[in-house]
Amino acid sequence: MRIAAAALQFGKRSPVELSVAMRNSDWAVGTPLSGEIARRWGGKGLPEDTIAVHAHGVGGQSFAAFRAPGLTFHREGVANEYFGKGLSGAKLTVRPPRGIRYRAEDNIVVGNVAFYGAAAGECYVRGGAGEWFAVRNSEARAVVDGVDDHGCECMTGGIVVVLGSTGRNFAAGISGGFAFVYDADGKFPMRCNMDMVTLEPIEDKEDIRNVLYLLRQHLLYTQSEIAAHTLARWDALRPRWVKVFPNDYRRALELMRAVAMSPEGAPVLVELA
Repeated sequence: MRIAAAALQFGKRSPVELSVAMRNSDWAVGTPLSGEIARRWGGKGLPEDTIAVHAHGVGGQSFAAFRAPGLTFHREGVANEYFGKGLSGAKLTVRPPRGIRYRAEDNIVVGNVAFYGAAAGECYVRGGAGEWFAVRNSEARAVVDGVDDHGCECMTGGIVVVLGSTGRNFAAGISGGFAFVYDADGKFPMRCNMDMVTLEPIEDKEDIRNVLYLLRQHLLYTQSEIAAHTLARWDALRPRWVKVFPNDYRRALELMRAVAMSPEGAPVLVELA
């Protein structure tokens, strides 16, 4: 594919921009290129947006899997299962094709198990994601207009922002990171797995900064109507937003704060139960 031609350019780390048409049979698009970046430049990859790919059509399974730093994939269309699997520092955006007659926000645009095992990077999806979105996410940040069942399962880090509806069993087994969910109908606690999390309003200044930043990026890259509406009425809508705070992560943060505030060498007692 033409994406491979980018490899001829980044030897000098010069910016490259490509436009490619895709079919459902194109699997793991761009993964070999990420491997070549890692081979040449190591884990740090390339500067942000060094290689920008504009992809059109229907993406096959594992589209944009294992993307390395320096890669940006803008997807106009839809993608199948394992979209963004193992994301490792790249930036991914998804928006529906121009001229559509349906609301992207009411439809699934990326399949099941999207963003699985993501380790770093950013992802912005205008439209819904299937089941098991951001499972085992460890450090990456993602914004999506809605998710199906089992969202953020076993997540250990990173940030996920959900602007629309969620399916059942959200946050099962989550031990780290944060999810911020817009609870339009007030029933999110019934869809969230409460075994390992506490739900809180968004009041912390750092949380507000993070959510607003990600919403602005989401609007910039995808022109999401929900993001535009949310930003325009943020003060009025903020009380409906919920912070999903893993209990284990809270205890770890409290312990780190206690250690940082204690005199050097002094014992630190923290209630973990």
